[in-house]
Amino acid sequence: MRLLHFADLHLDTPFKWAKPQHAHQRRRALRTTLETICRLAEERQVDALTCAGDLYEHDRFTPDTAKFLRDTFSALAPLRVLLAPGNHDWFGPGSLYQQVEWSDNVHVFNTTQLTALPFTEGVTIWGAAHCAPANTPNFLDDFQVDRGGIHIGLFHGSEQGNLALQHSGKEPHAPFYADQIRRSGLHHALLGHFHKPVDGEFHTYPGNPDPLSFGEDGSRGAVVVEISDDGSITRERVRVATTTANDVRVDVTGATHHNAVLHRISEATAELHGAVRVTLEGTLEPDVDLRLLDIEASAPDHLDALLIQKGRLSIAESYDLERLAEEHTVRGQFVRDVLNSESLTEEQRQRVLITGLRALDANVNELEIL
Repeated sequence: MRLLHFADLHLDTPFKWAKPQHAHQRRRALRTTLETICRLAEERQVDALTCAGDLYEHDRFTPDTAKFLRDTFSALAPLRVLLAPGNHDWFGPGSLYQQVEWSDNVHVFNTTQLTALPFTEGVTIWGAAHCAPANTPNFLDDFQVDRGGIHIGLFHGSEQGNLALQHSGKEPHAPFYADQIRRSGLHHALLGHFHKPVDGEFHTYPGNPDPLSFGEDGSRGAVVVEISDDGSITRERVRVATTTANDVRVDVTGATHHNAVLHRISEATAELHGAVRVTLEGTLEPDVDLRLLDIEASAPDHLDALLIQKGRLSIAESYDLERLAEEHTVRGQFVRDVLNSESLTEEQRQRVLITGLRALDANVNELEIL
């Protein structure tokens, strides 16, 4: 049997880090990613498409989103679509899941207990739902498979052994431990909630399929899961993202004016696309007129969005290079060597001088303290 599994798409998420126009573009891109996932399900001829929660944002979904999901999943018929609501798309009276008249090929799990869905001969899918935005208990507590065959779990929860490896601030909704999966009688669990992909021995987190923020790494996307007759599985991760979100660091040491900073950012982002967050670091000349909003407004045309933030950024001390070059010291020799170097551009020369002089000053201060 073959399944295509995904989770944590977060349709209608606000993208608070983006400007309104780009946030709107990103939300549209998430829809395109879901359409890509559905095409992949048809191309791979899977037996079902599974989603382990956070398909959309409960507090922000619109009637348009509801109709989009209804039509997208009904177009897959007779391919089955199995949905296990998470903490962001929890199942309740006002949820999208309750408002949509789903086609016959869509099954929404709607209880906080793992319930059986006989799938094919000898294979059962056990799914559960978050029915509130918080305080959902461990689905595996007191759960035990009560029949023979192959058993696959589908739910949104936090495997405690991997919680520390996820991004900071990740709340442990429906917490459980990996060894509970096999002890319960499940052969494998297809999960959601962790945005960083995890391939456990008996569980799989696909990760969010399209970037929601910067700094996301790992082979995230949708996962083709092959289930053999003995319950063992093989996994193939497939990238389905419509956009990218890149993080780069740019050293502005030695830059003497605003356009020099722009030039370094342009060089660092020349091969990138999508949204880029640039962290400026280094030592900035005191006369540089650095306005972050102006830099963002001058984003190259090949980028969807450019965000600028300050990292470890300091203001350069003012050095009298002519006076220093006359010193009969290590510092003076360093300045003369750099000024006389023919292999350095003027920008490189300034960067080397400032970095080197600051390092020499630090050594002198350390000796004085000793």
